[in-house]
Amino acid sequence: MTKINDQIQGHTMNRYLLLLASMILTVPASAQENWPQWRGPDGNGVAVTGDYPVTFSGLKNVKWKAELPGRGSSTPAVWGDSIFVTCSIDGEDGAICFGFDGKEKWRQKFGKEKPGKHRNGSGSNASPVVTDRYVVVYYKSSTVACLTHAGNVVWKKNLIQEYGEDTLWWDRATSPVLAAGNAVIAVMQEGGSYLVAFDLASGDVAWKAPRDYDVNTESNHAYTTPVALNVDGRETIVVWGADHLDAWDAKSGEKLWQAGDFNPENKQNWRAIASAAVDSEVAIVPYGRGKFLRAMKLANASGDVTESHRLWEKSGLGSDVPTPILFGNQLILLTDTGKVFCFDKTTGEEKWQVKLPKGRGKYFASPVVAGDSIFFTREDGVIMVAKLTGDTLKIFAENKMGEPTIATPVPIREHLLVRGEKHLFLIGG
Repeated sequence: MTKINDQIQGHTMNRYLLLLASMILTVPASAQENWPQWRGPDGNGVAVTGDYPVTFSGLKNVKWKAELPGRGSSTPAVWGDSIFVTCSIDGEDGAICFGFDGKEKWRQKFGKEKPGKHRNGSGSNASPVVTDRYVVVYYKSSTVACLTHAGNVVWKKNLIQEYGEDTLWWDRATSPVLAAGNAVIAVMQEGGSYLVAFDLASGDVAWKAPRDYDVNTESNHAYTTPVALNVDGRETIVVWGADHLDAWDAKSGEKLWQAGDFNPENKQNWRAIASAAVDSEVAIVPYGRGKFLRAMKLANASGDVTESHRLWEKSGLGSDVPTPILFGNQLILLTDTGKVFCFDKTTGEEKWQVKLPKGRGKYFASPVVAGDSIFFTREDGVIMVAKLTGDTLKIFAENKMGEPTIATPVPIREHLLVRGEKHLFLIGG
């Protein structure tokens, strides 16, 4: 580990620790009590407060583990005492609810599953999104359903039946997001791309907006998840895919602005997998199959902001699958091969970089920050835990879960939920 730490280049982490302290004071405790969607309460992969486990395995420091009935790559969602997971059940799209004690509360099936094509894909790639009353699930089959916390189906639809075929070459993975009281789903593919917002209580379409751009073959295929947040006092949905970053009014579905030039040579097969990291000030976009990284400012954006709102860009550096972490003034970027970079989000100045220990496999899960720890999950089931200590980033543990792990782990109430290929684990403090 000394060799790894010696690779960390000049940086000053003291400023970062002061930033974390200020965030802990300003984020309401209630915002951290649940993990309602793929990237957590704020959609950024950050749980600011808490003392989270460092050393564990598939056997060590495990509060409980529950066997899952079938494949799935989605991240669990948590609300109160309930943990919601999607997976295959008897060849059908399924959802299971566990209590925080690990006991199964209920399971539901929604019809025939469309299995995954990629070795790490499945029919259940999209993560659930949860409110205090409802759970929304979405599958590769294009089935979307809303349930109560008790497992009763409120409504169910199929987007292929409603709006046309799925033309994605790989496994549908975009997770639904909540915005303006609706569940919003982005479908970005060859022809017929759109955003659609469903009323949670009725399933009625609140609005639907086309999102088609003239790009080269497969470059309009996106597996990214939008981010819903407040920008300039307006509830906004920021979407990345099809060589464009754009924003939409969450209430009306009106398009607010767009930025292009993410494929200046109009190359084929520049499909997007890693989502944009977004806060109320900037969006950081990994593009070009992991070879480029661009920062765009969001304030006072209107119309075409391709040039006017460009902040900085990196060439030869990016991530193809893991979504970066953006919080405070820091950007944490994990590459598919295990290199980690920290940049200033507004200037692009590099603060430090480190290479994670080599192993069998790449990084498909996105990194997560919890307290002063960062969790990096490799596909072979190894979870690295790095801690910010003084002015250094130290890798404290390589934890082996004993089974492949594709889903992003969930830091929740000083525990860690880990969804493996066959089991759901709750790791204790």
